[in-house]
Amino acid sequence: MEQGLLFEMEDTGLIIGTDEAGRGPLAGPVYAAAVALPPDFPFEILNDSKKMTEKQRMQAAPIIKEKALAWAVCSVSAEEIDRINILNASMKAMSLAVSKVCEQLRATGIEPSLVMADGNRRPPVDLPCVPVVKGDSKIHEIMAASILAKTERDLYMCELAKKWPCYGFEIHKGYPTRSHYRALQDFGPCPEHRLTFSGVCQR
Repeated sequence: MEQGLLFEMEDTGLIIGTDEAGRGPLAGPVYAAAVALPPDFPFEILNDSKKMTEKQRMQAAPIIKEKALAWAVCSVSAEEIDRINILNASMKAMSLAVSKVCEQLRATGIEPSLVMADGNRRPPVDLPCVPVVKGDSKIHEIMAASILAKTERDLYMCELAKKWPCYGFEIHKGYPTRSHYRALQDFGPCPEHRLTFSGVCQR
């Protein structure tokens, strides 16, 4: 963690970290998670989800859910992504997840103090919010949120693969791979495709 950021975080109170997964794919919802962690959390299991293997993420996710003070995962559908654009959809998903975590914490008498969001934008939340570029490799709470968002979205895409097996969603998770483009060319988009994304309807 950067020294300046560490200094700024001192005495800030309870932090909620939030991150999204699935901004780049051509299909499926965008997911976001929010997490608040206790001081005795096993932080050694955390990392940027992109630097972890699928097995490592799947092992870490239930531990996060069990030991976090509060957590939530929310999604915004492909249809709504087409309607409000992917940036707004990502911000909405993070805002929904943070709101749920705040409700959980306040129900137990805990008042969160700060939201730290991965990236360079602040999602619309009712707490002070600090965007942190590459926060998923710097802030434990954001790392945990990154893992939950990624694992939940991947599981969803594997379920979609059962419904639409011709696209290979279980392999590429909706991302713009060569095989995905080939499937779009052969079969056209399904209801889970983002029709406003380049390469979906033109093929």
